[in-house]
Amino acid sequence: MSELRQDLVSGDWIILAGDRAKRPHDWKKKTKRIKAPKNTCPFEDLEKSGNAPIELFPPSDDWKLAVIPNKYPALIPRVTGASERRVGPYSTVDGVGHHELVITRDHEKNIPKMNLKDATELFRVFKHRLNVLSQDPYSNYSSLWHAWGQSAGASIYHPHYQILTLPIVPPDIRRSFEGSARYAREHKKCVHCVMLAYEKKHKKRIIYENAEAIALAPFVSKQPFEVRIFPKKHFSHFEKTSDKVLCGTVDALAFTLRKVSEKLGDPDYNFFLHTAPFRDANEYKMYHWHMEVIPKTSFLGGFEWSTGIDINTVDPDEAAKVLRSNKKR
Repeated sequence: MSELRQDLVSGDWIILAGDRAKRPHDWKKKTKRIKAPKNTCPFEDLEKSGNAPIELFPPSDDWKLAVIPNKYPALIPRVTGASERRVGPYSTVDGVGHHELVITRDHEKNIPKMNLKDATELFRVFKHRLNVLSQDPYSNYSSLWHAWGQSAGASIYHPHYQILTLPIVPPDIRRSFEGSARYAREHKKCVHCVMLAYEKKHKKRIIYENAEAIALAPFVSKQPFEVRIFPKKHFSHFEKTSDKVLCGTVDALAFTLRKVSEKLGDPDYNFFLHTAPFRDANEYKMYHWHMEVIPKTSFLGGFEWSTGIDINTVDPDEAAKVLRSNKKR
């Protein structure tokens, strides 16, 4: 029987329609990934392709990670800031922000193929860049994401990770912040910590756990095989996280991405960061930063677009069971 579920934080609803589902192994991608050759890749020779780096890690010719400006930025930095204007009944704000890429030297090695040391170093670079960008008084919120595959939005095969700062807080994100604050006012607790305690007690939706972090299939999963990764310790800002917690959280993310690749046939996917805005830290102290992984196993249809309610055909209990299993599929 189908069931409507409401997200405890945002208030969003989803429909869990398990009777419409394929069996979990039927979600496995049947086609092989097409790899782009190195000789046409714009990230193989940064100087030749006009991608002058902002920073290199380590800062030498033997760099492993590079930060470069996006050649086609959604927003552009400006020292004078973002002006707000009215256009009749409408509101506009200048498109001011920073749009950066963090790229690996290796043409093939995305996070599931990295060792923990290299994956953690990648996230240290993310943390560093967010700390740098937070100094811009006109940047308020940072979005950090990775698209693996064309259906996830990647136009280039070479592993790259995007950071985009905004002068505003996006409405979907703001709803989550407001929901976290509302729960804290009513219950004197972090809503995410409450959910983590419940999931740890019941265990059936937990995919992976270490001393510092936990990966789980959310009770209110909008998409099949959606996964969220939380640090166990409460931090509202990703860029303020301790190195020990960061390493544990990256370990949980890497495990999740390897399982997604193994169990679902290397599907395209997105992962992204949810963290508190740079400004007004006290306003967001009850928020709990985390990451989300969304494999591209389904697409939105007319109902989803017309209502904002997602239909998920894979029970998160079953999704967790599939992803944590050591059995071959």
